[in-house]
Amino acid sequence: MKASDLFIKALENEGVKYIFGLPGEENLDVLESIRKSNKIKFVLTRHEQGAGFMAATYGRLTGKAGVCMSTLGPGATNMVTPAVYGQLGAMPLVIITGQKPIKTSKQGKFQIVDVVEMMEPLTKFTKQVTHGGHIPSIVREAFRLAQEERPGTVHIELPEDIAQEDIESPHIFDVVDFKIPHAIPKAISHAADMIKVANMPLLLIGAGANRKRASKALTQFVDTLGIPFFNTQMGKGIIDERHPLYLGTAALSDYDFLHEAISKADLIINVGHDTIEKPPFFMNHGDHSKVIHVNFFPAEIDEVYFPQLNVIGDIAESISKLSDVLKPHANQWGLEFFLDVKNNVATHLSKYEKDDRFPILPQRLVKITRDMLPEDGIVTLDNGIYKIWFARNYPAYAQNSLILDNALATMGAGLASAMMVKELNPDKKVISVNGDGGFMMNSQELETAMRMQLDLVVIILNDNAYGMIKWKQKDEGFKDYGLDYKNPDFVKYAESFGAKGYRPDSIENFKTILQKALDSKGIHIIDLVVDYSLNHKILNVLIKEYSETRKN
Repeated sequence: MKASDLFIKALENEGVKYIFGLPGEENLDVLESIRKSNKIKFVLTRHEQGAGFMAATYGRLTGKAGVCMSTLGPGATNMVTPAVYGQLGAMPLVIITGQKPIKTSKQGKFQIVDVVEMMEPLTKFTKQVTHGGHIPSIVREAFRLAQEERPGTVHIELPEDIAQEDIESPHIFDVVDFKIPHAIPKAISHAADMIKVANMPLLLIGAGANRKRASKALTQFVDTLGIPFFNTQMGKGIIDERHPLYLGTAALSDYDFLHEAISKADLIINVGHDTIEKPPFFMNHGDHSKVIHVNFFPAEIDEVYFPQLNVIGDIAESISKLSDVLKPHANQWGLEFFLDVKNNVATHLSKYEKDDRFPILPQRLVKITRDMLPEDGIVTLDNGIYKIWFARNYPAYAQNSLILDNALATMGAGLASAMMVKELNPDKKVISVNGDGGFMMNSQELETAMRMQLDLVVIILNDNAYGMIKWKQKDEGFKDYGLDYKNPDFVKYAESFGAKGYRPDSIENFKTILQKALDSKGIHIIDLVVDYSLNHKILNVLIKEYSETRKN
């Protein structure tokens, strides 16, 4: 059997359904082997980043490693950002890159980069295939590591001459399932004792708890015990945020209205969060509060995070055991203060929800989006200042209904991520929200989306600037400088790809256009002018002043 055929058979054995990529001449044997596969769909993208972001999002949503492919040299270097996107975001991802022949190359060092060494600090595993017979074991090990907690990125380099080898008596390794160990009874008992003696415990839910069994266990935990909860940005929707004990989302690390509850809590039960995601709160030496770390792996000690207890093992099992042990103590903890904070948070978040000024305020956009999407609708975000508003103001009703990245937090991933979300959820309404800066970084994937015949609504928040950095620039007292640009005509740009383009001129016009786009087939691009003038006042000034007032 040809080695490239064996490689694809090994991928089929892992259950791979898609390979996203931009091949080069070094991948042609593999591409031919994919063509002959009746189990794998190849999706050609317009940039390697698009392929990597789509594959990583596939891994994030399914728990099975997404697969992407590039050529050597510049193709491989373009995969660096997706590699880190998957690694920091705990998204199982397998990157395949080509390479010149390693036995008899006649091209000197043309396009040669040591890709394996380059990927070493960025991935869980990186390996060059030096013999076709090693392919099955390398693929099996790569997928095992990519999908094992904490999930992440792996890389396989397949040189052109190795892909062409003839392999005698090929074999494929069985995909052997494994179970994550349970936390030891002593840790469960210790955690239960800490919760029992707490007066005002809080539950924090992070990205690592975004597993179906964990979502169910956490919902039961809150329902059974009556302990209020908040979440990180990437923990949104793990428990339905319409729950009466949901206090809010920690979109900022400090000084938000929610942090009044965090500062009052004497115990935080931190489930699934680690410091790779931007911290939802800071620990300080001498604090009265304690932290229990519940996760698949121990806490990494940091200046702002040093929990007093690790409960390590399957998250769902740990939470279920704690629910059982603590059930006799249900509802013994005081809620009055926390519910007062919840009402205060809701009051502040709703302040501009009905403000019909145009250009649109981000708070108004969030409200309209939530009202117009069905309960099972999905919003995906690129990275920008609007992500904070969606994290704070958008109530997520279910897991993976608000898709954002707060680990690498790269710009340019939003559109590709939305495309994968829609491909996996063809019957659900999907809205992709992007800043104008992030959208233009990989806007060429509109052609890929058209070719995939997706039905997708893309909102571009147009302020002709890098708005997030302008917000930070103002907060730090610098002059407004170096962050403004001019955008293309996004309506004409959309139409040039065969998509529909719109430019609303009022709130009512935007609502009409959005409803039309949601109800129609095809790709719809909405060029929406946004008003970020209140960002500094609210996020830098007012909430800090309010926090200081409440402390006093």
